[in-house]
Amino acid sequence: MDDTPAQQHAQLAALITRWNTAYYQNDAPEVSDAEYDEKRRALVMLEEAHPELKAEGSVTDEVGAAPDSAFGKQAHRVPMLSLDNVFTPEEFASFVSKAARFLGLDTKAADALTFVAEPKIDGLSINLTYKGGKLVRGTTRGDGLVGEDVTANLLTIAAIPRKLTDSAPDEIEIRGEIFMAKADFLALNETMIAQDQKPFANPRNAAAGSLRQLDPAVTARRPLSLFAYAQGFASERCASTHQAYLDQLKKWGFPVNPLSTPIAHASEIPAYIDDLARQRAALAYDIDGVVFKLDDLDLQSRLGFAGRAPRWAIAWKFPSEQAITRLEKIEIQVGRTGALTPTAHLQPVNVGGVIVSRATLHNEDEIARKDVRPGDLVRVQRAGDVIPQILGPVPEDKPRGPAYVFPAQCPVCHAQTERPDGEAVRRCTGGLTCEAQVVERLIHFVSRPAFDIDGLGERSIREFHEIGLIDKPGDIFRLHEKADLIRTREGWGELSTRNLLRAIEQRRSISFSRFLFGLGIRRIGERNAQLLARHYQTYEAWFEAMKAASLIGSDERLALGSIMGIGESIVADLLAFFAEPHNLATLSDLRGELTIETEARPEEGPLSGKTIVFTGTLHTMTRPEAKSIAERLGAQVSDSVSKKTGLVVLGEKAGSKAKKAAELGLETCDEAGWRLLAGLPAAN
Repeated sequence: MDDTPAQQHAQLAALITRWNTAYYQNDAPEVSDAEYDEKRRALVMLEEAHPELKAEGSVTDEVGAAPDSAFGKQAHRVPMLSLDNVFTPEEFASFVSKAARFLGLDTKAADALTFVAEPKIDGLSINLTYKGGKLVRGTTRGDGLVGEDVTANLLTIAAIPRKLTDSAPDEIEIRGEIFMAKADFLALNETMIAQDQKPFANPRNAAAGSLRQLDPAVTARRPLSLFAYAQGFASERCASTHQAYLDQLKKWGFPVNPLSTPIAHASEIPAYIDDLARQRAALAYDIDGVVFKLDDLDLQSRLGFAGRAPRWAIAWKFPSEQAITRLEKIEIQVGRTGALTPTAHLQPVNVGGVIVSRATLHNEDEIARKDVRPGDLVRVQRAGDVIPQILGPVPEDKPRGPAYVFPAQCPVCHAQTERPDGEAVRRCTGGLTCEAQVVERLIHFVSRPAFDIDGLGERSIREFHEIGLIDKPGDIFRLHEKADLIRTREGWGELSTRNLLRAIEQRRSISFSRFLFGLGIRRIGERNAQLLARHYQTYEAWFEAMKAASLIGSDERLALGSIMGIGESIVADLLAFFAEPHNLATLSDLRGELTIETEARPEEGPLSGKTIVFTGTLHTMTRPEAKSIAERLGAQVSDSVSKKTGLVVLGEKAGSKAKKAAELGLETCDEAGWRLLAGLPAAN
């Protein structure tokens, strides 16, 4: 890796962006949890050591996936975000230290922090809403902010109480994990094979697929179980510690994992991990680690969230299972942005119960670092027990083949490839003259998080492009003009063609965030598409703002860069997209075919719509805690002052930002005023 912090930051940000795209956009994760977290932690540490690099944009706050449009959508009162991961005692100790520093605790007080350990069930997270003690709604995690309404399916699961059996708040959200026991999974797969149906790959997929059925009768026939473990919104407090909350869940009739254990000292945690790891294979259900939660709910509330994850909980993941096999060849695939991705073709091997025949090699640096060559015997693991990953070659008593040479030309269009400074990925320079990029962009456009057109998947896109029916996204909405030709194709008939055209018509109305994601703009994944859509709300407002933002120094450009989570690199990619005439032509073509819905804002909070800047030293809380509180109350937090800023909170020695706020005539308040505005008690 290059020596300067800026170069290291650029490389890490590009790598994590690529991995986020693979995971959230393409449903095709490339690396293990451990490798992802290692690089993400390195990026965070760089930004902490060099705050000026933060302006280049953080790519570490994405979570989940957009809800399927086949189900009703339901916003979560309290976000359902994900957990950061650790793999060693040292990493866990670092997590505890960071939480203690955030709270302003000394070493002795940090040692006294108590935790609750819960086996990390490999299933599907759900949110159950009870009003007046009765179950009224059940939703999936979705993208963490909005989930799928699967109430009818959840009502078929016997483990979920319909009524709470003990006194409960008038309204409460109870969260847990839907899973399928190992024995039930094996029996289900035997039944599916006997009925000539494709079996599920693992219990987690079986549970998720069973719960997300459009017909609740199918869910009712599947053996699904539940462990409850968390709380979302509650109209009143029902416990002061997490352990007390788990005890209350049992009183309400919920199954709680019997292996959940209070731990008085962090030093006891590695022994708990070792003990549970030895029990893992004998458990009736799959687990992939342990979740540790700070027991004190008041401290949980103070710690809040950092981007995608809580500061008061962490997942300690188990090592992945491994096997040895032969690397037969390395194939280069070209993605929609021109990225060249090497894929390893392997001699099929069983890794943890799954037959693996392919694995990603990420990029040319990864091939060189691991020094893997076609013909090598290699060690393979399923990263996070799911994603195939090559660890490296296994020594043999025979000569190895020549080192792999990454192509200097695109294997599809033969244009030159280039690797921009600071990036790990080599790209084809052919652009839309490269057939691979054209097809991959179309596949992305119809993918599940984007337009999600039933019946129009990768195979159909490739077929229709090859025969000239689809060349650009707008052509999809004119396929009804080619219905007679489609009916004559092998595998297509009157019914399937009619169903396809009906599915396309149903997608002529699309949410603004899905539309943005479907465009395939570099670095605009699901999370960033949501950030932009919720900020601008309408396509028209976004389009006009992007055109105006092309002018350096314009208010629109400043406003774009001040959106929390949208850094300089993302701004540059957005403006580069708008600088290309063919992209503007694509937008114009699509605008004539579609109704792009106004994006709904998140539930209103007392600071909703305000952009807040904190400056100077705060004495009653840390700066991160203040920002976290502001975001929970519906505000957007920015680090720069502009005419769009709604409030500047002035701490001690506020400096240049206070001066600029005064020059612009912006609303300001001191720390005491901020606490009053946020509904916090006055400091002593």
